Amino acid sequence: MFFKTIDFSTYSSIKVGQPTEVMILEKGDEIPQDRYLIGGANNLLVSPTPPPLMKLGKDFAAITQEEGILTIGAATPTGRIVSYARKHNIAGFEFCAKLPGTLGGMLAMNAGVKEYEIFNILHSVKINGRWVNVEDIEHGYRYAKLGSIAIEARFEIREGFSQTLLDTLLSWRSNQPPEPSAGSVFKNPDGDYAGRLIEAAGLKGARKGEMQWSPIHANFLVNLGNGTFEDALYLITLAKKEVKKLFGITLQEEIKIL
Repeated sequence: MFFKTIDFSTYSSIKVGQPTEVMILEKGDEIPQDRYLIGGANNLLVSPTPPPLMKLGKDFAAITQEEGILTIGAATPTGRIVSYARKHNIAGFEFCAKLPGTLGGMLAMNAGVKEYEIFNILHSVKINGRWVNVEDIEHGYRYAKLGSIAIEARFEIREGFSQTLLDTLLSWRSNQPPEPSAGSVFKNPDGDYAGRLIEAAGLKGARKGEMQWSPIHANFLVNLGNGTFEDALYLITLAKKEVKKLFGITLQEEIKIL
């Protein structure tokens, strides 16, 4: 293992944060239990005082296939996974093109796009040195209880990569704002949409400093320039308060606030 200073104002997708020392893990390292694992920082909002952080190094970014099984390291970027699937005509990973970040981040939150979720195609996950089958991992909409750090995952190979499906999924991005964001801030409540609730509460386009609830999609918190953690947290707290007051619904964060 070694340490690396990562500037979250440039590294994170929402471009909020500061230079922070992060432990980089290599194959064979014992995984600490007192550090928070980050991946591509695509759904993170990092405070000025985050917990101790760690990150899987390049050793954990391999893709191999053998006897009908695809094994992918948790540090593998989603874009690389999609490219591999296209090149080898493997079905099921098309939706990953919609989701920036790494496989580990997708596993930790059962990431997905509408009905497409990573756990739908998952076979097993390597946790604490042993393989755990998907049916033995509690998971649901935007959550998975892995119990510890996932370092690899296995998928049964199905042939038939669909460029048509990929194009359809990418077209859904047209309603997402172009500015830096951490994706959807809140999970959709049962039978409703967080974006609709935030808009109905009159907060679509609401701004605090350089942070704003996007006028394009109300569940996206965007950074207009030099947005701060404090301003982002203010808008998140405001949205939760107003939606609770008007609709009696407690919004739950999809992003991770450190």
